[in-house]
Formats: sequence, C-alpha cells, structure tokens
Amino acid sequence: MSYLTLDKVSHHYFSKKNFTKALDELSFSVDKGEFVAILGPSGCGKSTILSIIAGLIEPTEGDVLLNKQKINESKLAIGYMLQQDYLFPWKTIVDNVLIGPTIGKMMNEESKNEAIKLLEEVGLSEVINDYPSSLSGGMRQRAALVRTLMTNPEVLLLDEPFSALDYLTKLKLENLVSKLLKTYKKTAVLVTHDIGEAISMSDRILLMDANPGTISNTFEVPLELRNEKPFYVRRHPKYQVLFDKVWDELNKSDPASVKELSNNYES
Repeated sequence: MSYLTLDKVSHHYFSKKNFTKALDELSFSVDKGEFVAILGPSGCGKSTILSIIAGLIEPTEGDVLLNKQKINESKLAIGYMLQQDYLFPWKTIVDNVLIGPTIGKMMNEESKNEAIKLLEEVGLSEVINDYPSSLSGGMRQRAALVRTLMTNPEVLLLDEPFSALDYLTKLKLENLVSKLLKTYKKTAVLVTHDIGEAISMSDRILLMDANPGTISNTFEVPLELRNEKPFYVRRHPKYQVLFDKVWDELNKSDPASVKELSNNYES
C-alpha cells in the first residue's frame, strides 16, 4: 500500500528575469517500509525532491501525501540526513544526539537511555561524552544518523550521506544504515550518483533525466540482493546484471551523465 506519494509534482526556481524548471510532473509512490533510491546526474532535481518531501519547500504544482494526508498537514515525523553531519562542535556526542527531544521539550531519562542504546548499536558507546572534533568522518555520520533516528521518523530521507567518506567507511555505513532501517522498519528515500550504492541498499531504483527532472525508468532490485548485506551485494552475480541495465539506460537517455558517472568511478 502506498505510504508516501508524489502526484504530478513540478517545481520551478524563479529569478528576476526567468525561471528554471527543476521537476516536471513527477509521480511515484513508496510503500511503508520500502527503501527507494533515486539515481541520476547532477541537476536532475534529486535534492529538490527530498526538500519537497521534507516540507522545506512547496512544489509549484502537484501534491505530496504521507499516509493519505498532505505533507504540510501531516503530524508524522520525517528525518533528513545530509551529506554533512552538522553536529554542534560545542556539544558532546550524546548531547548532539538529544537535540530533537530537547527542542521538542520531550527530554527525559527514557530519551537519554534510548540515545545511549542507539549509540551503542552504531559502535559509539566509548565516545558519547567526546566532542565532534575528536571523531572521524564516519563516526560523525553515525552520530548524525542516531540524531535523526531519535526523532522517531516515519520516513527517512538520505541525501548522499556517504559521498564525502572514504570507500571502506562508506561500505561500513551502508551496512549499518541498511541494518537499522530494517530493524526499525523505516520507510526511506535515498538520492545518489552511485549506481552500486543504489543497487546495494534499495528495494527499487528510480532513474531520472535532467532539464527538467523526470523519471525515465524504474528498476526492481532482485529479492536475492535485497536479502544480502550491502557489502555482499556487490559480489552477487545478479548485481552486475542490474548494474549493466542501469548503466545502459543512462547511456541511452543521457550520454553526458554516463560520462560524469564514469569519471566518478575512475576517481
């Protein structure tokens, strides 16, 4: 059953003299507990989609529904994890994680215990009283993930959260995020440039074209891959089959984006 729905969503960015059409009549749905990846080149409107779902901007046209309610009328929490962790440098890790309950005036002993439990789950139990400056990039992103989960979001939005990390740390975090989302049965939308990441983490991939942003194709990730940890997905024979299909579709619709992605894989 559709839980999150975008219905003919278009969005324009206006300047004094003209406008840019970022999205054009975009429609898709995400089932409860499903993990959907949105894949495409820079400028196709991926981050704009997340901003619209999060309610940070209103679409120029179209509707966004969460559990059959308009997104700006829904009381269900949406979590947003960005490329940067945005931890407060003057607060300890546990205090950073507890920002949500503190702002929402729901801070109590139960909240603190839950924060410590989640920090233990992501391997940060030894640094809960440390400051962000003493942590590695991967550790900071783990703390940012726990901070997001502390708001108990119904939908988790992931805007290339691993793009600034080294490859080994990225793979470890893919495994961790995948495990936590399945454990807590969260609905998630990931935007990425990385075909391998999209295949390894999601149940379904939406492939986008740019100028303006539209969905050009949809790929179901085989069940055999969905049942594997992201790290092991890349070793599975069906991984390369799906990777090649996505790559070929990108090349058909937008050869320039394939060149961009090729540069990313070679770098």
